[in-house]
Amino acid sequence: MQPGPRNLITDVAGLRVGNAEDHQIKTGTTVLVADKPFRASVDVMGGSPGSRETELLAPDKLVEDIDALVLSGGSAFGLDAASGVTDGLRKLGRGFRVEKATVPIVPGAIIFDLLNNGDKDWDENPYRALGAQALANAREDFALGTAGAGVGALTANLKGGLGSASLVIPGGFTVGALVVANPTGSVTMGDSRHFWAAPFEANGEFGGLGPLPGPLPFEQTARSKRDWVTPISNTTIAIVATDADLTKAQLKRLAVAAQDGIARGASPAHTQVDGDLIFSVSTGARPITTPVLNALQLGHAAAVCLSRAMARAIYLATPAPDDPVPTWRERWGS
Repeated sequence: MQPGPRNLITDVAGLRVGNAEDHQIKTGTTVLVADKPFRASVDVMGGSPGSRETELLAPDKLVEDIDALVLSGGSAFGLDAASGVTDGLRKLGRGFRVEKATVPIVPGAIIFDLLNNGDKDWDENPYRALGAQALANAREDFALGTAGAGVGALTANLKGGLGSASLVIPGGFTVGALVVANPTGSVTMGDSRHFWAAPFEANGEFGGLGPLPGPLPFEQTARSKRDWVTPISNTTIAIVATDADLTKAQLKRLAVAAQDGIARGASPAHTQVDGDLIFSVSTGARPITTPVLNALQLGHAAAVCLSRAMARAIYLATPAPDDPVPTWRERWGS
């Protein structure tokens, strides 16, 4: 398996990603949209999720295709970013048709980034405007690290961020991941520069350092934000996507399998104070030929991409004034 040409989720043909940020607030929004409506599902393993319109993604619900997905900072305030995306899609004539009405379907999820020393004293919720701007910015190429919904993200010991990665797997299927890495845990192994995702790294995409030699004491495998900020200010949210033609039920299993990527990318993961959530997406461009084998390969690839994307998010983060923790590059060098 090799990364696609961009090593981004947009290596899945037809997908585009847009970012919008407010660096004074230290927050932002990221939108995934496609050339046409796409099928999606979701899986939640964190104990403190924040989301919008996720129930309709269950296999037994009526709506088969959606128009966009939103990942945002801002905790509950950030759920309003999807309203800005909905406004923009409606102007484009996109949405679920009900007689004369057109209703864009835009599920979303949020991270908690309200305690990162940004100026949160706004008079009007800024996330609707950020959502609209992110949709307008949607392209095949987009920034990682301190960008979009990753601007205000933090980990246990380093600045978090926005990450993405892709793989082309046997059968010609493309799989990609997009993640906002803001876990209560650490994405690096203890106090070292080595990433938990190191065994899955491709082409030195986050430094090529490999795993940390030797065992880690338990206390260093379970670091959290408890030492410097309230431990409920967490969550990793992500999207995994493929061009394989999957049903909503198959996409549900893809999202479940992809949760392993969070567990491989951060320690601890899926805690009671994280809202870990993964959307899964199919553009339906490539038919499935051997369903069981393809499902195994696609699930494994989604988890691998997600763990790599988490490491890339932290590796590519850049510093800003008053950050409560350093970036990986500030602490360990380039």
